[in-house]
Amino acid sequence: MLHSKLPWRYKLPKLVVHEFLMSDVEDVALYAAEPLCKWENTEQGQWVMQNAVTTPTWNTIQDFSTYSVRIRIIAELSEQDATYFLLKYKTT
Repeated sequence: MLHSKLPWRYKLPKLVVHEFLMSDVEDVALYAAEPLCKWENTEQGQWVMQNAVTTPTWNTIQDFSTYSVRIRIIAELSEQDATYFLLKYKTT
């Protein structure tokens, strides 16, 4: 019965599952590869990779206050998985 109450184009929650800062470098993708791979091998990263609806993506945001680049990993999770992730892995 839950599905009958949802809007026709219901979207699953997208969460920032991990983020980190990197100093201003010329090739962000090259320097971000190592921390991204390290995160993927952690318990949290493996859980996200197994439970994400689609493959998680990452993007960069220029942080002008610290002259650095903020890298965020974004995953689309089901509501149950999003709740579990927030309760287990997010501390702030």
